Amino acid sequence: MKNSIPRYTFYKNKYGSELLVDVVELKYVKKFLAESAIHTLNYYDVTFITEGKGTFSVDNQTYEVTPCDVLFSKPGEIRNWDTRHIINGYALIFEEEFLSSLFKDSLFVQHLSFFQLESFSSRLHLPDELYARILQILHHIKMEIDSYQQNDVHVLRALLYEVLMLLDRAYLKMTSIEEGRSREASNNHVSKFMNLVNIHSKEQHSVQYYADKLCITSNYLNEMVTSTMGFSAKQYIQNKVMDEAKRLLVYTNVPISDIAFELCFSTVSYFIRSFRQHTGETPLLYRKTHKP
Repeated sequence: MKNSIPRYTFYKNKYGSELLVDVVELKYVKKFLAESAIHTLNYYDVTFITEGKGTFSVDNQTYEVTPCDVLFSKPGEIRNWDTRHIINGYALIFEEEFLSSLFKDSLFVQHLSFFQLESFSSRLHLPDELYARILQILHHIKMEIDSYQQNDVHVLRALLYEVLMLLDRAYLKMTSIEEGRSREASNNHVSKFMNLVNIHSKEQHSVQYYADKLCITSNYLNEMVTSTMGFSAKQYIQNKVMDEAKRLLVYTNVPISDIAFELCFSTVSYFIRSFRQHTGETPLLYRKTHKP
């Protein structure tokens, strides 16, 4: 598509041999965002704000951030942050493979409270003491990376795991969703459905497609999704499709007809009608109203 959003990939061989985890200072990251702060990543990112105050957007949510704030983003989510007023901090970045090979649960990272597809918020504010503790671990991760030897990743995995577990505990305390999270994790079909929609929602809009993939009936899938999430599987798919439409309208200049084609609507008028039913605005008005 024209006017595509810049997408950054993980620099796996930055330290010579392949390494799928890193800690970088935000003042260093800024150099790569000189032309546009709007971007997306193909890896997981946990950003820690240490200096300055400003806005930080993850997908369609914008937050006013200050020191002791932590921002979470998953691969493919659109990010946009105030590089002028957010002075510095750290980005803890990694690929899922770095941890998934260590656990029996191949979806370990996706099951962390702040990385779940329907997480409550992409921001977490930490108490000073816990924030200082985690920054110290980040320092240890950086030291370990600087002395990294090929295939010697065990200490790095342990340190990354410690950071993620401390953040997971703090996030669950903030949102008080332990019970809901346990139900979702135990419902394997719903979890798989959400992951499939995340991958295929641009081109596949029918509940039947996902039910077939899961080898269950569409009625049974609807029952489980409604019971777990409070709305139907079809509504969940539509929400995802419209979220993608909103991103393209706000963060690109792609013509509305091309967006309709990209999202596999049969006609442009059908896309416009569907978007208006979902948001109360036409795509053109939404773009004019919300574009930075």
